[in-house]
Amino acid sequence: MYQEEHNIFRRAFGKFIEREISPFIEAWEQEGIVPREIWKKMGDSGFLCPWLPEELGGSGADFLYSVIITEELCRARAISFMAPLHSDIIAPYIYQLGTDEQKQRWLPRCASGECVLAVAMSEPDTGSDLAAIRTHARRDGDSFVINGGKTFISNGIHADLVIVACRTDLNAPGPKGISLICVERGAPGFQRGKKLKKMGLLAQDTAELIFEDCRVPAENLLGELNKGFYYLMHHLQAERLVCTVMAQAMAEAMLETTLRYCRERKVFGQPVSSFQHNTFKIVDMATEVKIGRTFLDRLIMDHMGGKDVVTEVSMAKSWIGEMANRVAYTCVQLHGGYGYMEEYPICGFARDARPITIFAGTTEVMKLIVAKKMGLV
Repeated sequence: MYQEEHNIFRRAFGKFIEREISPFIEAWEQEGIVPREIWKKMGDSGFLCPWLPEELGGSGADFLYSVIITEELCRARAISFMAPLHSDIIAPYIYQLGTDEQKQRWLPRCASGECVLAVAMSEPDTGSDLAAIRTHARRDGDSFVINGGKTFISNGIHADLVIVACRTDLNAPGPKGISLICVERGAPGFQRGKKLKKMGLLAQDTAELIFEDCRVPAENLLGELNKGFYYLMHHLQAERLVCTVMAQAMAEAMLETTLRYCRERKVFGQPVSSFQHNTFKIVDMATEVKIGRTFLDRLIMDHMGGKDVVTEVSMAKSWIGEMANRVAYTCVQLHGGYGYMEEYPICGFARDARPITIFAGTTEVMKLIVAKKMGLV
């Protein structure tokens, strides 16, 4: 799957992480946010939106480069730095739906790190039920006026451009009448609420966003009016695939760090790994991790080949996300008391793995999607 140029890129990005990210993760978690400068450093090094064509600031790279960036960030326990969300989940909305003017206005700055992206879907009363959103926008001359609130918005504090899912036809039921409107930093009536405190992803600036008669130019509509829900559904395959890459990479990193610990740590005069119960636990984990990798690699290639793998991606996010959490639980247990200490990486991994079964659609929603595809409900 990977060619030599991919391996060279992985080594180069690994060195970037060692220099610019790993030494500072603990400080960023204490501050509750990554510094703005790291976005610019990523952009200057070509690590943001590498798939964009050169005329829009990218390198024209294939999706495997994005996979490498996501994997290496997660293995370094830097999942709180949501560059993959910016590059591989949100920027494609603009590239695929935007006008030429919108692409030229925003995408080069996204690639350079000058413009940080967020997408605002979730609301306090809707969660995964996107068809029930209440944030609404009305046309007023050459503007849209937006009212409502969003929550759990990753990159919410840093974001310079937010793609807001809002209802533009109040008479349309359910998924009909939803549009995507781009709101830029500084737009009148756009406020950021509190930065939310979370169990994990401590350096991620997750926030509430508030729109009170927020006025944006009508040309900030992304795609066609009232087609927003269908755009969201179309892009969720890629979003959930990126989340699955995160889960798999974290599971592999947790297994590796636990293997090292169990071989070195001695209890009753012998390594923790030598006890049969522990050996079997480790073997079970290694088996599940290998199964996850095999399934994921196949999905990545199918996705790159343009195949519709919504069902398989939903299966993968459900199973691999839960698998990563099973691995986290077992790895903490094998570390004993040290697994509960912040100075050991497994503690942070366990915290950060938990939300993967929640964001971009919960495990239960993934199973419901698969059940519908199978004709069960």
